[in-house]
Amino acid sequence: MTRFRISRALVTALLCGLALAGPVWAHHSVQSQFDIHKTVSISGTVAKIEWINPHSYLTVNVKGADGKVQKWAFEMGAAGTLRKAGLSRADRGGLKAGDEVTIRALPARDGSNSGLLQELKIADGRVYKFSADAAGNVEQTGR
Repeated sequence: MTRFRISRALVTALLCGLALAGPVWAHHSVQSQFDIHKTVSISGTVAKIEWINPHSYLTVNVKGADGKVQKWAFEMGAAGTLRKAGLSRADRGGLKAGDEVTIRALPARDGSNSGLLQELKIADGRVYKFSADAAGNVEQTGR
């Protein structure tokens, strides 16, 4: 009887672990969120930067052909990864709200104004290139 309870508890724990692993993997699946076969290029003004882990976010105001401003949101790597790539916070002389930028990104699959940052050009001439693997790990590929 004790052996049966232990086996049942073990099977239950394994099934719970497998059930929880799926959403975690999906969260980090670049291909499920972004179209890796297309890119979008936009130019605009930095509205907000969130230097957080596990992903930092960049919000850019983009003026449309009709003159209306649209907000675009871009997922980036972790704050530490971005620092290693040379991209720093405004208080360290880096990217800040109001900076003019040009961005190349993988577009969101859901059609929203969002994407995964691939290249960031700042009006002062700095260029940062990033790539992401299937697990969502972002690395600097050039500068």
